[in-house]
Amino acid sequence: MAKVTWNGVVLAESDQCETVEGNLYFPPSALNRDYFQPISQTTVCGWKGTANYYDIVVDGQVNAGAAWYYADPKPAANNIKGYVAFYRNKVTIAP
Repeated sequence: MAKVTWNGVVLAESDQCETVEGNLYFPPSALNRDYFQPISQTTVCGWKGTANYYDIVVDGQVNAGAAWYYADPKPAANNIKGYVAFYRNKVTIAP
């Protein structure tokens, strides 16, 4: 089971992740949403589409733009629609 932690809390945990380009994408149901704050940041991937970002907020500390997801991906990336990935250098990801 894969698990993501930061600042002493579990942000996500699942055995049903999707792997794309070396990143684990966690299903929406695996997230502890108490710590996710949507932000206006977006980026565009040529084959996946537009990514939206979250800040992670734990005990008043903000981990800016630490997670992202594709709300409406292009067809080739439909398997990660709504799934959330995390920057490895901003959180701890344990397989």
